[in-house]
Amino acid sequence: QVQLVESGGGLVQPGESLRLSCATSGFVFSNYVMNWYRQAPGKEREFVARITTWGGTSSTHYADSVKGRFTISRDSAKRTVYLQMNGLKPEDTATYYCNPHGTNDWGQGTQVTVSS
Repeated sequence: QVQLVESGGGLVQPGESLRLSCATSGFVFSNYVMNWYRQAPGKEREFVARITTWGGTSSTHYADSVKGRFTISRDSAKRTVYLQMNGLKPEDTATYYCNPHGTNDWGQGTQVTVSS
């Protein structure tokens, strides 16, 4: 049974940083590309970032709206994927979810609110 547990969200002011974590179980973590998505109130869930790891090297891909501010990473030993978010803006306010690529598996999400 796939389990995804996101954490690290909170209320921050514009310009501040947060680091989200997603602890996983129930699947072969190293076999999967991992995504972060987010969903703001009244909006569709949108892609944020993706990390692909193959042969010890990783490649990453970001939505244009977060490029240069967010960094995705993963720790295979801990079966955890991270999202470092710097320079947060009010428009980053959303519930953030991790997702094994190509699956319909989602956790409960972690709420990020950016407000002065």
